[in-house]
Amino acid sequence: MPATPSWPPRSAPRLFVEDELAEGRTFALDGGHAHYLGKVMRVRTGDAVILCDNITGEWAARVGQVDKRRVDVTLVQRLRERESVPDLWLCPALLKKDRFDMVLEKATELGTARIQPVITRRCVADKLNLDRARTLTTEAAEQCARTALPEIIEPQKLDAMLRDWPAERVLFFADEMGGEPVADAFCYHEGPAAILIGPEGGFDDGEREAIRAHPLAKPISLGPRILRGETAAIAALSVWMAEAGDWLDPIDDEE
Repeated sequence: MPATPSWPPRSAPRLFVEDELAEGRTFALDGGHAHYLGKVMRVRTGDAVILCDNITGEWAARVGQVDKRRVDVTLVQRLRERESVPDLWLCPALLKKDRFDMVLEKATELGTARIQPVITRRCVADKLNLDRARTLTTEAAEQCARTALPEIIEPQKLDAMLRDWPAERVLFFADEMGGEPVADAFCYHEGPAAILIGPEGGFDDGEREAIRAHPLAKPISLGPRILRGETAAIAALSVWMAEAGDWLDPIDDEE
C-alpha cells in the first residue's frame, strides 16, 4: 500500500500574520494574503496553509471558505515553537536600493536578530522605506521557513549610533585597513554582539578613528580582498553563524 501523505505537506503555502495564533482559532485572511492564497496558490477548502506569527511559532491551518477577497482558515496544530535567534545585530551602511535589498534578504535568511541601518558620510542613500524593508524580510523568512522575523530599526547616523551604543554589546567593526581575522574574533565570543559594515566607498578616516576609539569596538578583517558592502555583510554573517551562531546546533527535523 502507498504511504499516507504527511500533513501538512511541505508544499503548503507559508505566511506570516500579525494575529497571535492559537489552536482551534478561526479567522479570515484578507488583502494581499487572500490574493496570494486564492489567486496565486489557488487553495481550496480543506487545503493546508502554514502560518507564523513571530510570537508563538509555526502552525498548520486548514482552509475553510475561499472568496475573492478573503480566505477563512482554522488553526489545527502547532508544528514548531518560535526559533531561538542568536543575539546578533547587523549594522550595515545604507547602499543603493537593489544592493541593500540583498542585504535585508540574506540577513533574514542567515538569522540575524536585528538590522540597524547606518548612515555614514560616503553613503549613497540616507533613507529607507521601513514598510518595504519589512515586506522584503517577511517574504524572505516565508521562503526559507523561518519562524522569527528580524527587527528592523530606523536608519541612524554613525556618530549617534556610537554615542548611544549599549554597554553590554560588542561591536565587531569590519575594517578594510585590517583587524583580527574574522573567524578568530568570532570563534570564542559569547554574549551580545553586532557587526558593523561600511558603505560602498568605505569609512573615511575620521569615522574609522571614531569607531576604533569606542571601547566596545573590535576591528576585524574579512580577508585580503576589498568586498562590496553587500558581500561583506553576507560574508561576515555567514562566518558568525558558523563560528558562534546557530549553525553549530544540529537540526532536528522531527521537532
